[in-house]
Amino acid sequence: MQTLQGIAVSPGVAIGEALIVGNEGFRIPRRLVVRDAVDEELQRFRSASAVVAAEIEHNRDTISSQIGEQYGAIFAAHLMMLQDPGLQRQVEQLIREQNYSPEYAVSQTLRRYAQVFQQLGNGNLAERAHDIFDIERALLRQLLGARREELSNLKSPVLVLAHSLSPTETALLDRQFVLGFVTEIGGAGGHTAIVAKALEIPAIVGVGSFLEQVSGGDSVIVDGDHGRVILQPDEATIDRYQKGAEDHRSLEVQLRGLRNLPAETTDGERLLLQANIEFPREVQSALARGADGIGLYRTEFLYLGLEQEPSELDHFQAYAEVVRAMGDRRVTIRTLDLGADKMGRQPQQEERNPDLGLRAIRLSLRNLPLFRTQLRAVLRASALGPVQVMFPLITTLQELRQAKMVLADAMEDLEESGEPFERQIPVGIMVETPATVMMLDQLLKEVDFISIGTNDLVQYTLAVDRGNSEVAERYQASDPAVLRLIDLTIRAAAAARVPVSVCGQMSGEVSYTMLLLGLGLRGFSVPPSAIPEIKRVCRSVSIPQCEVVARRAMQLYTAREVDNYVREELRKVAPELLR
Repeated sequence: MQTLQGIAVSPGVAIGEALIVGNEGFRIPRRLVVRDAVDEELQRFRSASAVVAAEIEHNRDTISSQIGEQYGAIFAAHLMMLQDPGLQRQVEQLIREQNYSPEYAVSQTLRRYAQVFQQLGNGNLAERAHDIFDIERALLRQLLGARREELSNLKSPVLVLAHSLSPTETALLDRQFVLGFVTEIGGAGGHTAIVAKALEIPAIVGVGSFLEQVSGGDSVIVDGDHGRVILQPDEATIDRYQKGAEDHRSLEVQLRGLRNLPAETTDGERLLLQANIEFPREVQSALARGADGIGLYRTEFLYLGLEQEPSELDHFQAYAEVVRAMGDRRVTIRTLDLGADKMGRQPQQEERNPDLGLRAIRLSLRNLPLFRTQLRAVLRASALGPVQVMFPLITTLQELRQAKMVLADAMEDLEESGEPFERQIPVGIMVETPATVMMLDQLLKEVDFISIGTNDLVQYTLAVDRGNSEVAERYQASDPAVLRLIDLTIRAAAAARVPVSVCGQMSGEVSYTMLLLGLGLRGFSVPPSAIPEIKRVCRSVSIPQCEVVARRAMQLYTAREVDNYVREELRKVAPELLR
């Protein structure tokens, strides 16, 4: 058993067998071979070895004749490894004595060999591990043949282990078969993490290089609550995690009783507890948890896997589905936040630092036909129920006014065509940069509401790429600098009598609920799965109690001190929520 530590980005625990995507998507079955079939499976392994040996010999001869024997020697070394009697004997013993499938026996044996080379400390010898992985892939190709299984064609439950998953790949995961996933790279605020939380798939990112330590088909535990990945867990560990999962299910049942109760503090302060959604289908999950509305409807999903821009009808149908389902509860639709590491679209010119480049409102204002198409669809949806529109990454008053002008143009288009819409549709902005906070005295005069996007606010305040695991420990929503900006924003909004909410990852972290309430926040927008726990805390505390927590937290000097303090305060009011 081996335990690895990564960054927990989507809560929950999953136990199952590994599918290693970095290994060309191979699904290696850890099935046991019945005794009567052992000879047949041994022959299947020997046949695969013979085919791979022939391929290597062909490559050796071709390369030797074309560019020299010294290069053909590389393949000669591969052939020696493949035909090594010790290696062949160990694979066959696993098949014959352990009744393992040839695929699993090959992966187990070759990865054990590779680890020996990697641990020798000699650079040249360590490089031989790569040769062994090449041989493993070649054998698996022969053994699996048509049974090779990829993410898009899963037939049974797995835990996906990968070097990385893009937001698009994550969004297309089949929740019926993907129990959870782990990646070697990535950060807490990346969009892959956001999508995983939206899908409610336990997920861990930023573990570092580990794929070479695990074979496809191995048993794995993904602890999305604590960021732990446990390879080949023993029975005691499996039992402990299964019991923990049962306790969590019991807590979920208890929290369901809060569904129809308001998010209200013990001293009668009514709060707005809305849901963030990534896909239209999530609206049912939001309603099932008692959301007061949709505080952030991300619309980038419309561009997933498409070769061409979605039409106005595509936009309208996606928005209408959510607005109709929410009835009289307000839906906040954010305009496209494409760019950087977002889904499906990249600027035509490569950007050296895309997070500081052409993205969000900048991209929309650069592509006015695309922007008008979306705004017309949003306006049409506003005729079906309460809708408000929100512009992302506004940093200047000029950008806000330009965006509102395009919205006015879209209104004129619909008036000319006779389409119904809400002319007084509320307009808001995301507060995601220090520049926005500094300009709030001007911006608040021209908007109906604001929402603090803590994911980008942390990134731009602390100069930390939120998707970079190398600096993941610096990405802290509770950093005193970030807390001061949040405090300034909430105070400015209150003075201007403009509603303010928090829709970033921080709002869905139950340990920060008391702190945010104490700073004056009265509107939360969180992943649907987080609603019951946030409501549990809100209904357990008073505003004066939270103000004491906020004052103390604002006096602390480091994010770690803040985190430790707010967790201890949470322990006093809702200890069952601490994981």
